[in-house]
Amino acid sequence: MNKASSSYAIGVDVGGTFTDVFFLNEATGHCEVAKVPSTPGDQSQGFIEGIRQKVTDFSDVSTVVHGTTVGTNALLERKGAMTGIITTAGFRDVLEMRRRDRPNTWGLWGQFEPVVPRNFRLEVSERTLADGTIRQKVNPTEVQNAARELLCLGAKSVCIAFINAYANSENEQIALQALREIWPNNYIGASSDILPEIREFERTSTTTLNAYLQPTVAGYLHKLETALKDDGFDGQVLIVQSNGGVMTVETARKLPVRTALSGPAAGVIASAHIAVEAGFPNVITCDMGGTSFDVSLVAEGKSALAAQSNIDFGMTVRTPMIEITTIGAGGGSIAWVDRGGLLQVGPESAGSNPGPVCYGLGNDRPTVTDANVVLGRINANKPIGGKLEQLDVEEAKKAIETHVAIPLDLEVMAAAEAIIRVANSKMAGAIRLVSIERGYDPKNFSAMPFGGGGALHTGALIKEVGLQSALVPRYPGINSALGCTIADMRHDFVQTVNGILKTLDMVSLDSKLSDLAAQGLKLLTDAGVSFESHDVLFELDMSYLGQTHTVDVPLPLNFDGGKIGVSAEVIHSAFVTRYQEVYGRPLEGIPVRILNLRVSTIGRRPKFDLGLLAPEDGISLNDTRTGTRNVWFDGAFHETGVFDRLPMSIGTQVPGPAILEQPDATICIEPDLQGRVDRFGNLIITRKEGS
Repeated sequence: MNKASSSYAIGVDVGGTFTDVFFLNEATGHCEVAKVPSTPGDQSQGFIEGIRQKVTDFSDVSTVVHGTTVGTNALLERKGAMTGIITTAGFRDVLEMRRRDRPNTWGLWGQFEPVVPRNFRLEVSERTLADGTIRQKVNPTEVQNAARELLCLGAKSVCIAFINAYANSENEQIALQALREIWPNNYIGASSDILPEIREFERTSTTTLNAYLQPTVAGYLHKLETALKDDGFDGQVLIVQSNGGVMTVETARKLPVRTALSGPAAGVIASAHIAVEAGFPNVITCDMGGTSFDVSLVAEGKSALAAQSNIDFGMTVRTPMIEITTIGAGGGSIAWVDRGGLLQVGPESAGSNPGPVCYGLGNDRPTVTDANVVLGRINANKPIGGKLEQLDVEEAKKAIETHVAIPLDLEVMAAAEAIIRVANSKMAGAIRLVSIERGYDPKNFSAMPFGGGGALHTGALIKEVGLQSALVPRYPGINSALGCTIADMRHDFVQTVNGILKTLDMVSLDSKLSDLAAQGLKLLTDAGVSFESHDVLFELDMSYLGQTHTVDVPLPLNFDGGKIGVSAEVIHSAFVTRYQEVYGRPLEGIPVRILNLRVSTIGRRPKFDLGLLAPEDGISLNDTRTGTRNVWFDGAFHETGVFDRLPMSIGTQVPGPAILEQPDATICIEPDLQGRVDRFGNLIITRKEGS
């Protein structure tokens, strides 16, 4: 990059196989991308190496926004810190009892080990009632004795989870202060600070997982900040949250549990922004990386937020997260034949090391990437990401023949195609899960594939699911990194109310809402980030009395720094409208209950003009042709044009079959499909007329 311009905003998304980097020159609007191999042992190495691809002087960088998998990986691999829990006498097994669910739905077998062993879960005498009354005060000395026992056992972090602390946090705060006096580090927390919400297991689980991640995530962020500083960086580092917003490093150290699914969330944010600008408000995002296939639905330009997610069985995180469905169907997913003679793909993956067979790094079992290489859809002489100079087609063929073709009595090419079809079927199932099963008609949605492999499979998904079209972004392999640069800063708050609307004190409710709004706006101000505007969103979890499940009810309220002016009439009207949207009709004569209040404060960060990504005019389709090769479609080879995607001019029509290549991804347009370049450089893929 050129030092003549003063500053750059950089988005970095670290995946299992590659680290993706998006560079935005804030002075000129010029954009560049880079993709380098990830460094699983120390993600910061790949992070720094990725930035060095385009930046020589780190002092030219104003902001680095990071989507990280450190927290997610630590949870999935159970590599967090040794953690202790101090809880109310009689409640040490909440984490283990969960919701009385089981790992396998059918059958009574299966086992579960919580991340905190039972001897690290200690009890103290205290009791707060459900109405907030303190029946027994906590003894600080007893808390400190428990903490000393945990330190002797080797605990590196500790959390406090007292029964009913959401209703009154006094005992927890006394215990927290006692802990601070003797605990040797800052890795301590209380459930009333992490999640002051009813539901004992969810609150305990979220608080525990936050403590479990603190040393790991904080250690990584310290290492990253040190490495950046050593290279001359003196700007600001922001971390992407699972809700699609960003937070400061300091907040991430305190609340690392909010970084779970950080990278995929950034991809959805980028997709929603690009899709709306391109005139596609309804899209289903399809992020295919080396290990997984992540799907999320964006309706009317808005991504869906879930109140809680399960990172793995029994590992529940109750914090707002973009709804993402993940299946094991990435490029590295291994194809195998089960005992019944059926072809399966995943969930086991070859990962980044050793990776697919064609990488030549020691794996001998075929993967989805191997099948794409054998079918001619991936250029073996031009692999993405700079990890290798060439892919070994013959070894990939041998692996497919040995593990799939011979067991199923198929020719090698037919076996490779079968692998792709099974993978596509799994992906289609995930798309149906987030669309049809939630009441959305896929024909009203377009696929938005990204990640290194998403655009290889999008044509098949259009046809199999009945999607309207596909919108392939300008840089599909760097989409999540781009999302990092445009994500807004967001802080979400929740507090349990648990009262009947008719008898609820509106003055008290107004005060709670305004206090949380002010707290969130202060966090935005203290972050030192430049925002174009601020938004405050108010929402209530409500139901009719006697119902277990609630509906989320947005409130049409404004906050100007003082009282909000909320009223029972406004709340009731908003509830009836929302309930009717969800269930078809309201219920008459039943009292209405407010369970929780939610406040979100959003600092809108500047968005760059996507038109800056558009290619230059005047380049014909033939000028971008780099050759032809035989590619296998529907049981036969087709002579297929191969094109350099990035120089294609706005309005260029690309009839299938065609392969479009670029440094970060490969796009496959099947014979009965066609592509068109829009004004932002996106590629719109649709069916050919009559197909």
